[in-house]
Amino acid sequence: MVAYPNPDGIEVHFAQLDEGEQVGDLWEAARAADVNPGTIRVWVSRKKIEPLFVGETGPVFHLPTVRAAKAGGKKHTPSDPAANSRGPHLHAA
Repeated sequence: MVAYPNPDGIEVHFAQLDEGEQVGDLWEAARAADVNPGTIRVWVSRKKIEPLFVGETGPVFHLPTVRAAKAGGKKHTPSDPAANSRGPHLHAA
């Protein structure tokens, strides 16, 4: 199960007719979320999002769902930034 599922295909179709561009390729999804394309690939591999379908040019994503995944943030953000990195650290007193 995906953390941020796509809406039904009919809903996407009618939203695209009413509001404009709702779907895009990997690069457009990365621009919509203001992340690198590699981040979108990681989100797909970790089941955070999924493409609507895979076309001849690659996966096609629902852009509002990608933006919602970006707004959802990380599962865990440590209060100490050094706690997120590896190895021993010397902290200034």
